[in-house]
Amino acid sequence: MTIGAILRERTGAVISAGPNDTVRIVVDLLAQNRIGAVPVVEGDSIVGIFSERDIVRLLSSYGPEALDRSLDEVMTKSPVTCDPSMAVIGALSQMTQKRIRHLPVVDGGRIVGFVSIGDLVKYRIDRIEAEAAAMRDYIAS
Repeated sequence: MTIGAILRERTGAVISAGPNDTVRIVVDLLAQNRIGAVPVVEGDSIVGIFSERDIVRLLSSYGPEALDRSLDEVMTKSPVTCDPSMAVIGALSQMTQKRIRHLPVVDGGRIVGFVSIGDLVKYRIDRIEAEAAAMRDYIAS
């Protein structure tokens, strides 16, 4: 089971932001799409990541003025990434060790996907349930 297998089941583009977008714009983007983070991209290249945790940290440090800052000033630069061939269990392990909840998927230097720890856990549970159902069917026949 690879990250690429999860991405093949998805449709639509990766929801992302640009480095010149303000925190205010991205707060709206996160809320409208019911997501917890976005990759920050220039062209097809990832230059950072911005998450709900970043918003909380910024509001605590700067108050409401934080909303008018550009992502380039406040994003996490050089985020941890993976490639589509990475095993789901390896990605889960990496996310747990690094204490991150979102992982940009990069192939050949360009962003091709974005997964959350919830996506990976759901995928693993679905696979385990499918295997259990197949085993029950095999035993019953």
